[in-house]
Amino acid sequence: MATIKAHINNIALSHTIFDLPFAFMAALLASNGTVDCWTLFLIALAVTSGRAAALAIDNLADLKYDKVQPRMKNRMMVRGIISKSEALAFIIICLLIMVVTVAQLPPICLKLLPLAALPFIVYPFTKRFTGFCHVVLGVAIAMAPAGGWVAVTGEIYSLPMIILCLAIVFWMTGFDIIYGLQDENFDKAHGLHSMATEYGAKGAFKISKVMHILCIICFLLVGIILKLGAIYFVGVAIAAGTLIYQRSIVTPRDFSQITQAYFMRNGIVSVAILICTWLNFSC
Repeated sequence: MATIKAHINNIALSHTIFDLPFAFMAALLASNGTVDCWTLFLIALAVTSGRAAALAIDNLADLKYDKVQPRMKNRMMVRGIISKSEALAFIIICLLIMVVTVAQLPPICLKLLPLAALPFIVYPFTKRFTGFCHVVLGVAIAMAPAGGWVAVTGEIYSLPMIILCLAIVFWMTGFDIIYGLQDENFDKAHGLHSMATEYGAKGAFKISKVMHILCIICFLLVGIILKLGAIYFVGVAIAAGTLIYQRSIVTPRDFSQITQAYFMRNGIVSVAILICTWLNFSC
């Protein structure tokens, strides 16, 4: 049991709040609110196992940096509670679960799986050479709604799906840039890259603002194109309000509010829009 808890901690299972709600939202939109529970279960298992593998890969790849980063001192691998071999075994198991699960969905999902998995496999290494690593993370998270949509429709092209995925890319990129501001000095000292190291805290903060504006625009476009009801736009308003508040308590000179609570509060965006999307079809 202790080992299981350690792995759950290592992959930050609670962070599934950033991608799983959007996968469900995409399935609801793609099916016009008629998606069945079995499909939702398969989507949830595929997204959760894939994300678990991604986080374990990230922690394994960054271990040498995490060991000298004070902010990471409580991570399971840094403390030696999980070994490299155990982490590797966990990654393999999660990937197998993901593949078997995706195989139960329409055949096109399995064919597209390598493409969908590529961003989260590549992401941990992009910070070695580009400040646009935040965008790669956004693309990786956006694979959840893309997968949810394709799992329901079996189609790889849909304008609302593309715009929804762009919304998630902009959203995740925007708040990951802010979260990365606190590591600017550490990253520079260890040859790592971020928007902060490339453009300074002030420049990165401005880029983040643009990303969040584009995010809300995309959410609005999804609702307009699909002719969703007012309740959906309430969710978008809650998302916009959350992002405005998050930005109001952080400045390029003051990172004191960038805590774990700050990080998790971004999940209000995904949860609010999912609930309001569901209510759009239920009410």
